[in-house]
Amino acid sequence: MSGTLLTDVTAIREAATPLRSPQDLDPLVRRIGRARIVLLGGATHGTAEFYRWRAELTKRLLAERDFSFVAVEGDWPECHRVHCCVAGAPGAPNDPGQALWGFRRWPTWRWANEEVAEFARWQRAFNATGDGVPCGFHGLDVYSLGDTLRGVLDFVREHAPDQLDATIRAFRCFEPGGADPRDPELVPENCREEVVRRLTAARAGVPGAEDYYRELLHGGVRARTARATHLGDTLDRLLQAYGPRSKAVVWAHNTHVGGTLGRLARERHAADGVVTVGFGTHHGSVIAAGHWGGPARRMTVEPAPPDSFEGVLHDAVPGEDSFFVFGDDEWVREPREERAIGVVHRGGGYVPAARYDAFVHCDETTAITPLHHWEPEEDIPFVPAQTHARGG
Repeated sequence: MSGTLLTDVTAIREAATPLRSPQDLDPLVRRIGRARIVLLGGATHGTAEFYRWRAELTKRLLAERDFSFVAVEGDWPECHRVHCCVAGAPGAPNDPGQALWGFRRWPTWRWANEEVAEFARWQRAFNATGDGVPCGFHGLDVYSLGDTLRGVLDFVREHAPDQLDATIRAFRCFEPGGADPRDPELVPENCREEVVRRLTAARAGVPGAEDYYRELLHGGVRARTARATHLGDTLDRLLQAYGPRSKAVVWAHNTHVGGTLGRLARERHAADGVVTVGFGTHHGSVIAAGHWGGPARRMTVEPAPPDSFEGVLHDAVPGEDSFFVFGDDEWVREPREERAIGVVHRGGGYVPAARYDAFVHCDETTAITPLHHWEPEEDIPFVPAQTHARGG
């Protein structure tokens, strides 16, 4: 072990705050202070501990800091049904679990799981105790990414079947760390304008739809950046709708919180205060799919490499299940990689570590509990894993 790493371990151990109850979040709540936007991440989309600790911190922000709504990396139409339920709208179901059960777009498990249902039930009960504007629950993907990709696939299958495998390979740009300038475009250039026209018509009246789809179809980094920018634009519209004193909690993947979405939030709302919190794990289990559109599976999360961000945290604070550190310490600035598992997992999955204001480390984690025991059939052919590899 190098001298630098020994110094790191000592600094981390001294800086770590154990997490054993919601009250242990006190220092983090104080650090958030009067910030208008708090972005809470997750190294995966299928880890129970990430959802639970995000929920505990969010509860405190709603109850103690007057935050206005929760915005998640999910489709607007489906999340709106959850919003109606937690807000107590007439005709909405009494149990948020029923609204979450109605999710049908792959991957349903990302939000239709027991952990989110438990938080939404708390949110509904919390809203019922107040007499002001209810705290909302909204999806930032107004354009329903899953429906969009399905529409692209259907068009390519009908009009350019020889490009089908390339199109499916291009879907990898929507996986954390998957965007690469060399990735294929989602559709051939001679088909692009027709696909844009059809997708835009399907979202008539939605602001910026045409520009969004035009960038999306390029695939690679441009597609990933276009989606993150769209998430940020939707967040801004929600803040505007809730009023000048509104405040938002965002739940999204680490690659958004520590990437383009987080950067946009800081640039646009620097005067209002923005706090980002990453979440990571050393080892455990996770819910993910083996390929895009595939069934949900409980998978193993292999132990993190010793020199990764999670590996260093694991070695620094042995025997502590969960803890957090603030991101302004010197050791955080050293270049490392952090874990990034998306809705598709084939092992591995690391990206350059982002800078967060705080990072929650859950050493051994467990998979979320999906509400559905099946996934809707997406009719996306399986492409062997090696064709998805970078540069493959």
